[in-house]
Amino acid sequence: QITNNKPIGSQPCESTIYAPFGFAMWKPMAETLGWPNQSIGWDTIVTLAADPEGWATYGHPEWGEFRFGHTHPAYANSGLLSMTGFVYGIGGETLTAADIYDEQVQNAMADLQENTAKYGRQAPALLELMARQGPSYLHAAAVPEADTVRFNIERGDELAFPLAFIFPSGGTMWADHPYCVLDNAEWVTPEQSEAAVIFQDYLAAKDQQEAAIDNYLRPLDSSIPLHAPLDLANGTDPNANPQTIPALPSPTTEISNAVIDIFQLNKRKATIMVVLDVSGSMEGDKISTARDATIEFFDRLDPNDEVGLMVFSDEPIMLSKPTRTGDVVEGLNQQVSGLFADGNTALYEGVCDAAKAITKMQEEDVASSESRLYGIVLLSDGEDTVGNVTENQMFATCLPANAEADGIKIYPIAFGEDADTSVLTRVANVSGGRMFTADPQSISSVYISISAEQ
Repeated sequence: QITNNKPIGSQPCESTIYAPFGFAMWKPMAETLGWPNQSIGWDTIVTLAADPEGWATYGHPEWGEFRFGHTHPAYANSGLLSMTGFVYGIGGETLTAADIYDEQVQNAMADLQENTAKYGRQAPALLELMARQGPSYLHAAAVPEADTVRFNIERGDELAFPLAFIFPSGGTMWADHPYCVLDNAEWVTPEQSEAAVIFQDYLAAKDQQEAAIDNYLRPLDSSIPLHAPLDLANGTDPNANPQTIPALPSPTTEISNAVIDIFQLNKRKATIMVVLDVSGSMEGDKISTARDATIEFFDRLDPNDEVGLMVFSDEPIMLSKPTRTGDVVEGLNQQVSGLFADGNTALYEGVCDAAKAITKMQEEDVASSESRLYGIVLLSDGEDTVGNVTENQMFATCLPANAEADGIKIYPIAFGEDADTSVLTRVANVSGGRMFTADPQSISSVYISISAEQ
């Protein structure tokens, strides 16, 4: 940045540490692809994703088709870096923004997205999902090395198998966490600038660089030998470095915009039912902020996503069946603007009606060979108080016994202190979704996180 006609810092920013990106894969699957001895690149992943035989090509038909997860590049820096690395891995690191729209790159992105079952805003949440749902749900996820190793060490007893971290052979993002001294900034005093330089020297000192290894990060100084926890026993290759796995260039604004654009063009579209609790306990700030945040959520959806609206109090009412967002968003926003709170809470019946409606749409899509993602956003501030469905009945007849990668994911929002978080958490877990807690101040942020999930 420029301030008073000069750079905000008199010296270039300096790297502090390496935190490489790649993908975590269940160790038996990674070993089937040749890890850790054979090169595995994004082209390997795309070929596997595009193969209708899936893992059968590698002698494991029992694993089915490849299932992948990554954070959303429009909502998470980790997603942007991962997808930029993917684009470079397919088209070469000399790509321009215009080259990213090349047919080869777009086809590869489409193949990957066809087999991507889960997005998100935080890489650790993908690993949490892999731990909870097991190897049948996701086979791999694009995450940093540090998260993979940390999960193996701290959560290993919850994992069906250890995770292997794969460095994409064509190159990856070696996030170097630059440190910038803003000594020309008008709000920074000379004493603060001096302190910033002292701390910069501290970070670069050998003792601190060595200490980084214990925190699952790699020192910049290649003369410092790596040791546990960054070793094969904990799921990563200590011999990998920016020379053996080339460091890809950081994306420019133009490259970033193009990567997000082709991702949006080629990702599977979503069919989403928004289910809102409008019972009497939602009166006041709750219903007001819920209305505003829901309208913002609708406006963020892709025009080719499908969205519907259901409300419940004494009983569930379908206000709008899922329809192409671009065709209905204005009408939905008007409907939401007129919602008010009254009555009891038919929570279980609302979940069942929404699940049945989306299941029917999914079956129709499968019959017509249309591949989409399916989700239910469920906002409630209380416990079930009325209705024709019991809790046991809801779980037994309306929700899956086990989450499936291509199943209907439910994202409950426990709105306020009185929400039944235990039931809502179970609803999220059995569907492969995620439960969020919110209040009138945080509801908009929660909706943004849910946008990143779909």
